[in-house]
Amino acid sequence: MARAFSEIAFTKTVRAIQEQNGSRRSYAPLDDPEIDPGNRFTTNETRFVEARDGFYQATISETGWPYVQFRGGPIGFLKVLDPTTLAYADYRGNRQYISTGNLTDNRNVCLFLMDYPNRTRLKIWATAEQVPLKDNENLLDHVHDSTYRALPERIIRLKLQAFDWNCPQHIPQRFTLADLAPGINELRSRIRELEEENEELKSFLNTKQPVAE
Repeated sequence: MARAFSEIAFTKTVRAIQEQNGSRRSYAPLDDPEIDPGNRFTTNETRFVEARDGFYQATISETGWPYVQFRGGPIGFLKVLDPTTLAYADYRGNRQYISTGNLTDNRNVCLFLMDYPNRTRLKIWATAEQVPLKDNENLLDHVHDSTYRALPERIIRLKLQAFDWNCPQHIPQRFTLADLAPGINELRSRIRELEEENEELKSFLNTKQPVAE
């Protein structure tokens, strides 16, 4: 947990509730202006981000309502351009453009990146910029996987403001088919071997002559 995170997340009301519930003291050291703000990605965060194939993104509408959307793509489609900048190709979806509209009025976003097999979560606060595809071909080439069958409509560039790693408490452990495929394939291979051995054994027993008494 870092100072930049606390400055954004711990509002006056949040701090008051922490005080009421006895947790304010444990977070008070984050108020020290001399400590590292922790608003720059290290190699650890970069590797985690670029290993994901999706994330949850929260935006705020002009009427103040939050909206959470799952953004998906090929593994690594969310790119870390430098320690304080991320970007991704915004692919065409159901064409409601709720997130697009929200970001037009309020550029603040919060991303949740999940690694369910390892029960790990990275929270990211950033300000978003909607970058048109025209005249930004170099950036598009960097963030768009041409083998991915989806149409990019714009690029979302994110300026990192803060991030925080969550503890694994309450995160369910889940696995995708891709996660399970190696183990499943190994089991299937072993089953085939056992079936073949079983057939050979049955064939041997069927051809074996009975012993005369």
